[in-house]
Amino acid sequence: MESAVGSVGVVTPQNFHFAEPLTLECNRTLPSFDLMVETYGTLNSDKSNAILICHALSGNHHAAGFHSADDKKAGWWDNMIGPNKAIDTNQFYVVCVNNIGSCFGSTGPTTINPDSVGSDSVSSDSLDSDSSHEPQVYGPDFPLITIKDWVKTQAMLSDRLGIDVWHAIVGGSMGGMQALQWSVDYPERLKRCVVIASTPKLSAQNIAFNEVARQSILSDPDFKDGRYIQEGTYPRRGLILARMVGHITYLTDDAMKAKFGRDLKSGKFMYGYDVEFQVESYLRYQGERFSENFDANTYLLMTKALDYFDPTRDYPSTVAKDTTESAVQIEDSIAASVESSKAKAQSELEDAVTTIEDIESDRQQELSALKAAFAHTQCQYLVVSFTTDWRFAPERSQEIVDALMATGKPVSYINIDAPHGHDSFLFDIPRYMGAVKGFLTAPFITPSRPATGERS
Repeated sequence: MESAVGSVGVVTPQNFHFAEPLTLECNRTLPSFDLMVETYGTLNSDKSNAILICHALSGNHHAAGFHSADDKKAGWWDNMIGPNKAIDTNQFYVVCVNNIGSCFGSTGPTTINPDSVGSDSVSSDSLDSDSSHEPQVYGPDFPLITIKDWVKTQAMLSDRLGIDVWHAIVGGSMGGMQALQWSVDYPERLKRCVVIASTPKLSAQNIAFNEVARQSILSDPDFKDGRYIQEGTYPRRGLILARMVGHITYLTDDAMKAKFGRDLKSGKFMYGYDVEFQVESYLRYQGERFSENFDANTYLLMTKALDYFDPTRDYPSTVAKDTTESAVQIEDSIAASVESSKAKAQSELEDAVTTIEDIESDRQQELSALKAAFAHTQCQYLVVSFTTDWRFAPERSQEIVDALMATGKPVSYINIDAPHGHDSFLFDIPRYMGAVKGFLTAPFITPSRPATGERS
């Protein structure tokens, strides 16, 4: 009989200090940095059972368990990680690290800028007269960071822990991007890569959502050019609006309809601009709660890291010849069919052909670039998407799968039917949990074997 699932219990975060300088993609350098880390389970003697968890935008190192016996809120992925759960801590040693730039203990905008300690290097316009000799937080002076930077720090943590090869690296949403980047940047250091509800890069629409969220924060009068901590203010309203925008994209129309419909909070119209509908109350509550626990500068940094993500940037792509020939065939076919049409109709059809060709050309270029990026990867992949996720739709996961299959990499893909939208990756869905557990415990497909992709 299968043992019952359980909790990892009370856990204590650990701080890892790195005294060596860290050069970032933006060409700025952190003189040193800290990473907050939680671990669950036991590392075996040959250190072959370690799994790295990469967190999403609002996540942190606290992925499972509780911080005290009285703690009522478990870690953000507690339904995934624990004894006999999908990521079984009876079998695996699980590590979750808080990314730099965050506000949960790792070096970020809310931590002390070492340049302000015992020196006159901080500009006078960033400090008030009463605190000119006091250490100052980084605030807006913290450099912009990327997914590659996070993966680099995680590799440094791996060295510190003595873990040469991860059994698996797992992440959902922004965490999935990190897992994907790991497989490209350090192909020999992971055996399995689990990419959940993610994308090979953000679409223009997703970048637009992030920009609206950032502008909500930047336009708040209390933002103070990012120096709100020094000024004793906080852009609470801007952060609430940013979270409300983001939260709408994580849910689906059907889920919101089922949960709220057009229900009124007081049962009748109040003919004003205060909360009237239940969905308004819900969004304001989510925004308020988020604003109490998250830092505005961190939100700006995280969304820019999402925008910048592109694992193909360092890999030039070429478009296959047959793509051009296919486009020519389409053009010839359309031209023949409109030969006797009116000039206006012909022009419209030619515009349509151009659009089709452009779309196909872009698709092939993206596929070619991803193939180049994945050419040297050595791990086997599990890609998971959710049917109702419109933020990172299943089609975006399929782009990853198609590129991996085209390069002969071992990949399994599953599209889970779930009603929760993008947030589905946080829910305890049996088929989803079973797929992750099965993948982590299945025999490793060695690179020497012919690899074929699998879909389910």
